[in-house]
Amino acid sequence: MTGGARLAGSVEVVGAKNSVLKLMAAALLAPGDTVIGNLPAISDVAIMRQLLERLGCSVTETETDLVDRVTISTPAQLEHEAPYELVRKIRGSICVLGPLLARTGKAKVALPGGDAIGSRPLDMHFMGLHRMGADIRTEHGYVVAEASELRGASIWLDFPSVGATENIMTAAVLAKGTTVIDNAAREPEIVDLCRMLVAMGAQIEGIGTSTLEITGVEGLHAARHDAVPDRIVAGTWAMAALATKGDITVRRANASHLELALDKVAQAGGDVEVLADGFRVSIDRRPKSFDVVTLPYPGLATDLQPQAIAALSVADGVAMITENLFEARFMFCDEIARMGADVRTDGHHAVVRGKERLSGAPVRATDIRAGVGLVIAGLVAEGVTEVAEVHHIDRGYVRFEEQLRALGADVERVDSASFGG
Repeated sequence: MTGGARLAGSVEVVGAKNSVLKLMAAALLAPGDTVIGNLPAISDVAIMRQLLERLGCSVTETETDLVDRVTISTPAQLEHEAPYELVRKIRGSICVLGPLLARTGKAKVALPGGDAIGSRPLDMHFMGLHRMGADIRTEHGYVVAEASELRGASIWLDFPSVGATENIMTAAVLAKGTTVIDNAAREPEIVDLCRMLVAMGAQIEGIGTSTLEITGVEGLHAARHDAVPDRIVAGTWAMAALATKGDITVRRANASHLELALDKVAQAGGDVEVLADGFRVSIDRRPKSFDVVTLPYPGLATDLQPQAIAALSVADGVAMITENLFEARFMFCDEIARMGADVRTDGHHAVVRGKERLSGAPVRATDIRAGVGLVIAGLVAEGVTEVAEVHHIDRGYVRFEEQLRALGADVERVDSASFGG
C-alpha cells in the first residue's frame, strides 16, 4: 500500500468473529436444523464449519457479498473428538468442549492454537466443568472430559474469562439443577450467545450482568439467530478514521458496545456522531494523544489496542498504553517501530510518542489485530508498506483491502503465496 490517503466514505459491519464461532458451537446442543445469520465470510468460520462436520453435523451456507447464513443440521448422535489439525488453527474451537460434554457426556478436544498474543490458560474452564461433575484432564495434547451426569454448581471465576464463561454456560444449560456463575464475562458476545441459547429453550437469568444463573433443562431445540455486529471491526474503522484524518460512517454497528473507544476518539479531537444504525467519525486535523488501559468489557478491548497504537503513533503528544490481558500483544510494537514509530515497551506498559508521519517498510502481521494495525500505520506512512502474513487479517476481516480501496486507500493484495494468505 502507498500511504497518504484520507479515508472517507461508508462501510458496513457484519457479525462478530468473537461471537459467531461460539454460536456455531452452540448448535451442537440441540438436534435439528439451527440457522445462524449475519456470519462474516472469514476463514475462521470456514474452519469451524469443517470442525462441526467432523463432529457429525451437516453444514450448508448461503453466501452473499460479505456475510453467510448457515444451517447446521445436528444429528441425534454426535462424535466427541475435535482433531488437532482443525483446532490448532483457531483458538475459538475450544468452545465445543462445553456443548460436547453436555450432549455426549464426553469430549476430546485438541489444545487450541490461534493468535500469538500470549498465554490464555484453560484452568478456569477446567475448574468450572469439574465443579459440575466432570472428570477433566489433558493428555497427549488433548483436553479429555467425561461426565456421567453434569450437575448445577456455584462457580466463581477469578477473572471474567469469556471462554470459561461460554464453556461453563453451554454445559450448564443441560445440567441437572441450577448453576450460578459469579464474575462472569459481560461482553456483548456473551449476551449474544445467551440470547441464542434462550431461543433454543435454555433458562438463563442475569444476562448482561456479572452473575449468570442457569437452570438446566431436559433438552434444547434448534432455533434461528442473527449474530451481533462486530464491535472490534467497527472500532477498527473508528481508529482508521482518526489516524488518516478521515471521515468514515460505520453502518450496521452498535455504538453502545464501543462507548469507551468512541470516547477516546472524541478525546483525540474526533467528531463522533451516533446514528440509528451505527456511527460516524470525522476529523480534519492531527489527532491528540490519549492513554489506553485494556480491560474486560465494558473496558477498552485488548483487540483494539494495536489499532489505537497505530493512530497514536501519528498523534500530537505522548500516550501511555497499559495491556492487562495478553502479555505478548506488544509484539506488534516491534513491527510498527520498523516504520519509524516511537514506541517503547516495558512489561505490560508502552509509551507512544507521536510523530508527524511514519515511513513505509516491510512488516509482518503476527495476529489478526496486529495485521490491521500495521495496515492503518501503512495508510499514514510515506512511501510503500508491505504487510506480510495477511492470512491473519482474513481470519477476522471480510475483504479488508476492497473496503479500504472503496474509502480511497491505495492498497492491493499481491502474491498471496509470499504473503501467507
